[in-house]
Amino acid sequence: MTNLQKTVFTFGSKKAQGDASMKDLLGGKGANLCEMNLIGMPVPPGFTITTEMCKLYNSEGKVAVLEKIKEEVHTAMLQIEDQMGSKFGDNLNPCLVSVRSGSRASMPGMMDTILNLGLNDKVVEGLIEKTGNPRFVWDSYRRFIQMYSEVVMGMKPKSKEDEDPFEEIIDQLKHEKGVKLDSEFTAEHFKEMVSLFKNAVKQFTSTDFPTDPWEQLWGAVIAVFDSWTNERAVYYRRLNHIPDDWGTAVNIQAMVFGNMGESSATGVAFTRDSSTGENLFNGEYLINAQGEDVVAGIRTPQQITLEGSRRWASVAAITEEVRAEKFPSLEETMPSIFQELIDIQKKLELHYKDMQDIEFTIQEGKLWMLQTRNAKRTGAAMVRIAIDMHKEGLLDEEAAVLRVDPNKLDELLHPVFDPKSLNQAALVAQGLPASPGAATGQIVFFADDAELGAEENRAVILVRIETSPEDLKGMVAAQGILTARGGMTSHAAVVARGMGKCCVSGAERLQIDYKNRTVSIGDLVLKEGDWISLNGSTGKIYKGKIETTAAVLSDDFDTLMEMADKYATMKVRTNADTPKDAEVARRFGAQGIGLCRTEHMFFEEDKIMAMREMILAEDEAGRRKALAKLLPMQRKDLEGIFEAMNGLPVTIRLLDPPLHEFVPHELENQKEMAEEMRISVKSVQDKIASMHEFNPMLGHRGCRLGNTYPEISEMQTRAILEAAINLKKAGIEALPEIMIPLTGTLAEMQMQKQIVTETAEKVFLEKGDSIAYSVGTMIEVPRAALVADRIAESAEFFSFGTNDLTQMTFGYSRDDAGKFLPFYLENGILKNDPFQVLDQNGVGQLIKIAAEKGLATRPDLKIGICGEHGGEPSSIEFCHLVGMNYVSCSPFRVPIARLAAAQAAIKEKKNSNKEVNSIKKTEEDLVLL
Repeated sequence: MTNLQKTVFTFGSKKAQGDASMKDLLGGKGANLCEMNLIGMPVPPGFTITTEMCKLYNSEGKVAVLEKIKEEVHTAMLQIEDQMGSKFGDNLNPCLVSVRSGSRASMPGMMDTILNLGLNDKVVEGLIEKTGNPRFVWDSYRRFIQMYSEVVMGMKPKSKEDEDPFEEIIDQLKHEKGVKLDSEFTAEHFKEMVSLFKNAVKQFTSTDFPTDPWEQLWGAVIAVFDSWTNERAVYYRRLNHIPDDWGTAVNIQAMVFGNMGESSATGVAFTRDSSTGENLFNGEYLINAQGEDVVAGIRTPQQITLEGSRRWASVAAITEEVRAEKFPSLEETMPSIFQELIDIQKKLELHYKDMQDIEFTIQEGKLWMLQTRNAKRTGAAMVRIAIDMHKEGLLDEEAAVLRVDPNKLDELLHPVFDPKSLNQAALVAQGLPASPGAATGQIVFFADDAELGAEENRAVILVRIETSPEDLKGMVAAQGILTARGGMTSHAAVVARGMGKCCVSGAERLQIDYKNRTVSIGDLVLKEGDWISLNGSTGKIYKGKIETTAAVLSDDFDTLMEMADKYATMKVRTNADTPKDAEVARRFGAQGIGLCRTEHMFFEEDKIMAMREMILAEDEAGRRKALAKLLPMQRKDLEGIFEAMNGLPVTIRLLDPPLHEFVPHELENQKEMAEEMRISVKSVQDKIASMHEFNPMLGHRGCRLGNTYPEISEMQTRAILEAAINLKKAGIEALPEIMIPLTGTLAEMQMQKQIVTETAEKVFLEKGDSIAYSVGTMIEVPRAALVADRIAESAEFFSFGTNDLTQMTFGYSRDDAGKFLPFYLENGILKNDPFQVLDQNGVGQLIKIAAEKGLATRPDLKIGICGEHGGEPSSIEFCHLVGMNYVSCSPFRVPIARLAAAQAAIKEKKNSNKEVNSIKKTEEDLVLL
């Protein structure tokens, strides 16, 4: 039976039918459970139902998939029973299992998990007899009923203001029994809770809680498959560009119990600090608990290491004496287990050559490993870990460069609180520094309100008792996240770090009232809409707004950029219209300007009047008079940009938008314009009306404007070249590249180039000096791509304007696509928004054709891209493979593009080496034959 024919893969007793390379089939969790077995880790036995079965379920339904997997599942369960010495469904010697999801890409908390499966009233009796620990058994039973009812039977709060029906019962019992923590409940309390839970299930679902273990198992398997398509999982995949057709595996594993008493525990750990990247083993644990207690944030856990415990106590302002007595680390409470865990985490990191996120359970003094995966981390941590692992010899330079997700660099450029404003701010509470960053916003208590705030362009902070996976959309929309409960490994903390979102968790002084929408901190009461500020690096919470300032980049960041530049073969420029933008981009390593939009200069207050005067002029003489006013202004602006880019190329696009965008449409401005030009208001209005176009995007703009009004192109060319010559005299080297927009035919290009060259000759003659310059075009019309060989007869460079090229290729208006694009993305009509991620199969093919044709005519043709796609990593990789000389993007995307360009070059080299090795292997095989 081949791997694709098998539906189930087993693992246990240091043997496994799979390994880490099989993530596509077994999901990340299943593949790593197999791998941990193979390298000798203590892992409870189990088996994985493949991702192919999820695909089968999604296409053919429940009956088809159960029929396909039943026989193999029964056989695999026998292996678990044999290794555990117990039997699934047996009343006297029961074997309980967990059922967990597992996609090939990590999706923390997005899909479903069920623990303690296999319990019913009779099994409970047998397990009490077997263990002699009724409290543990009844605790496990109530947990199972709650989880199963929520996940499989859909028993959840009816509205966002309502509490979870099970949590209401727990709170009611706490009140009645005088209990504060779950750990204070007795066996009798849990037994009563089970009865109340069952009654609630019957009332809510009109059915009894299932008692047959096999019925429970099939229900759980189908629920995990269903969770692949739940709203939060679909949203998370869209957010992280994970394909919908991958599916999830289902992992069924023998239960080990962290809730069997004081010698049992459960925990989550990281081999390095996932916030900062510090090489420090860290994590959290709870004695007498199960794994969900740690990640759900229901109880604030304790630190695993003594160092971590002391750091936590310092942040929480707790004395060493109190910490040691009430909040000891695992290192102190179970030193031998701690040492075993230390050895395991070292072995895992060395094996995977990456920081690991591990889950473990201690059952009556024995350590069991439940999961390992490459850990989510912040952008700062990602950079530091890559550089540190290179220094430690774990990664070579190429691997270190590939290890960092280019998009995560964006987090490092986020602003931080201004130190002066911070010193004057009112500190109101302290939590745990769960995810670094600075966030200021208005308080909201519910995820959908955070989404609404984002839609209204309001900065909001999502404040919750604890977050759950259902809050994901709100977490994305919010500037920051604040929770009253939960530790550094809670859902809020892990997800926030993965998104690079500022988060403070475990701020236990917060008393949150969802119904009245208030949060109380001692005598201070804050209402929804009040402003607060969070420092995710220190865990401090402030009242009101705090000013921010630019972030300072680390030495590790500089080292990474130096490494990247070694491997990149494609340069990175920036899109900049002002000297300030140019200076910012140059600090980030931009190697020139790929797009300077001259029209943006004309919108400034001191220039708009002259621009409007030119547009409203009756004849060429009037236009030239107005353009003479604009010339010194444009020249001065360009001098500033050339100076900022001293010695680097600057591509300046001649006027592109239609003229009606510059004219006054409000009556007051029309009156002002009429007075300035000494004409009637009606004359101004008539001229504006005459400029109306039904489809301006395809109308009188770009080179069409420059060819019909050549005096505009003349003025702009003069401004560019005079600015360059003026700076030459001051010892500053300007390298202008004059770009003609919206070319569709060779004749258009030739006409514009003639205007530029004739003007250049006049300027050089007048100045008695000259400078080198080039004239090229922006390829943004599909026809231009198809006749690029002809256009290259005149154009010395191509720059792909992929914003307009995408609009014209798809026939979508970017301004109106919001009406249907969300539907297209949700329903799989498009995989990505083509205005954000380059459409390689359509627009990309036009780019490829244009590049090949252009180079065939002009082998030294310089080729670049200046649309929004120039800062998107997958689009950058495509540009590299097409053979572009550069990409150009906004200033704050420059570091992202530099890293993406290096990764593209490294990947191409690796793929080329693979092909060469494959050819060599084939040749060797043929020789042997």
